[in-house]
Amino acid sequence: MADDPMWMLVMFDLPVQTKAQVRFANRFRMLLLDSGFSMVQFSIYARYTPTGGSDVHMLRVLKSNVPPGGKVRVLFLTDKQWAGMSKFSNAVEEEPEKPPEQLAFF
Repeated sequence: MADDPMWMLVMFDLPVQTKAQVRFANRFRMLLLDSGFSMVQFSIYARYTPTGGSDVHMLRVLKSNVPPGGKVRVLFLTDKQWAGMSKFSNAVEEEPEKPPEQLAFF
């Protein structure tokens, strides 16, 4: 299973009562986006990893960048588990996101 495609899901609650907290929260979200994550919902971001396995380096990066008072959870899902989720928008069922197209650079 270590070589199976995986999705890394990051879920978080970050305090945003002060300007400093908003700055820390925005910095954390930008770190996720710059690291290849996409927003799934407001505080849920996901990144597809075609080679599979848990990303120990990314876990360390996330841990060291959790804002003060922030709560973060990381979950790894297989591609099969991700594809099996139910997704609804305005009570209409939708297909879950597909793995991104792989680009080849020569």
